[in-house]
Amino acid sequence: MKKLSARRRHPLAAVVVLLLALAATGGLYAAFAPADKAQADETAQSLAIDEGKKLYAVGCASCHGTGGQGTSDGPSLVGVGAAAVDFQVGTGRMPAQQPGAQVPKKKNIYTQAEIDQLAAYVAALGAGPSVPTDKQYNPEGADIGKGGELFRSNCAQCHNFTGEGGALTHGKFAPTLEDVSPKHIYEAMQTGPQNMPSFPDTTMPEKEKKDIIAYIDAVNSDKTASPGGLKLGGLGPVSEGLFAWIFGLGTLIAVAVWVAARTAKAKKS
Repeated sequence: MKKLSARRRHPLAAVVVLLLALAATGGLYAAFAPADKAQADETAQSLAIDEGKKLYAVGCASCHGTGGQGTSDGPSLVGVGAAAVDFQVGTGRMPAQQPGAQVPKKKNIYTQAEIDQLAAYVAALGAGPSVPTDKQYNPEGADIGKGGELFRSNCAQCHNFTGEGGALTHGKFAPTLEDVSPKHIYEAMQTGPQNMPSFPDTTMPEKEKKDIIAYIDAVNSDKTASPGGLKLGGLGPVSEGLFAWIFGLGTLIAVAVWVAARTAKAKKS
């Protein structure tokens, strides 16, 4: 019996053998160490920055400098943040066709994936506003009335009270906000593109931005109804009065001339 007991294996012997086998094949790490998600995200971010740097060298460096420091043809991009890139490139304003007082919106030439890579590279140059999430700019449930008050107080001086846009000085202009996506409106308020002042969350909280977006969507989108008929650019009584003077008074003058001509012809006959 003693000889048989000496040959009997220890209860933990099988476990030790299994652990040694896992260690030999790398399975021990896989079994007990979770995947390092932070490291994976960091690697993906590094790859995005590298790809963005390549895109930047081709499409942006000639104006903004090889390191984003700016030149006489373009401002510095250090500290503008990913949101500024997403707005400018996503709306087709950048790369600009040529320097000027105002860079107009045009067809976008980059995919969203490429825009994200460019944004990652520029964000790496210096801290700035990040690209907002859907939760930040989605106007669902926002207060349209409050948004109208905020828009008239902060935006209507340039964009017109219904967001139709308007002229500024020295060839500049405030663009129309018709059918601009909520994301780009939010980014514009965050970053202050071109002649527009910026409205960071410390100045205008996220909720107020969402209220403004809801108001713009209500008064200036393809779903907006115009019960008064032709809205004449939404410019209000000035344009409507001018329309009445030009066409209304012009019609009266034309009728008066026609009546006078008919009367003179009748007298001669």
